[in-house]
Amino acid sequence: MLRWTITFIVLAIIAAVFGFGGIAAGAAGIAKILFFLFIVLFLISLIRGRKVL
Repeated sequence: MLRWTITFIVLAIIAAVFGFGGIAAGAAGIAKILFFLFIVLFLISLIRGRKVL
């Protein structure tokens, strides 16, 4: 689960770099949504991982 979250975080950061850089206004909106979505998923996976251990 943590592996997937790290993969999604990296994808969100890449999308944010392209989106926030001003390449396209639509890409910036999508990148912001993905960035925050994957941060939430990352935090959830950290919390669930600690409960299991």
